[in-house]
Amino acid sequence: MEAERMPRGGASGVPMTVVVDVANVMGSRPDGWWKDRAAAATKLVARMPGLVGRTVPVPEGEEIVVEQIVAVVEGAAREIAAPDGVIVVRAPKDGDSAIVSTGERYTDAGARVLVVTADRGLRARLPGGVVVAGPTWMTTLLGR
Repeated sequence: MEAERMPRGGASGVPMTVVVDVANVMGSRPDGWWKDRAAAATKLVARMPGLVGRTVPVPEGEEIVVEQIVAVVEGAAREIAAPDGVIVVRAPKDGDSAIVSTGERYTDAGARVLVVTADRGLRARLPGGVVVAGPTWMTTLLGR
């Protein structure tokens, strides 16, 4: 089922779990991340705790409250430490499958979920009702 965008006219300040495709967000900027993927992931994830509890707009202009952040890492980035306030999911194989299963787990538990990725194939695999935002949304919030 295709992921959905936040509907217009929806409730303002809806609490959401934000699931981040860390590799995709890192890869959205040519800042040398490929030289040391683990260090780049550490730097990116270390900035995320400041978003927890904040009310932020999604691309369509609606507002959400970032209830928690789940950062999905893969490859060399699996070794990073989890900063306080961020749940780190270490993908055993590919990050996309871990993101899909994480999204399913949270939506099955009744949480509203926003996934941050530009990967269209991944977006198409997400459970129904999941909101999506691209990497620029996250990097803008982080001031990166």
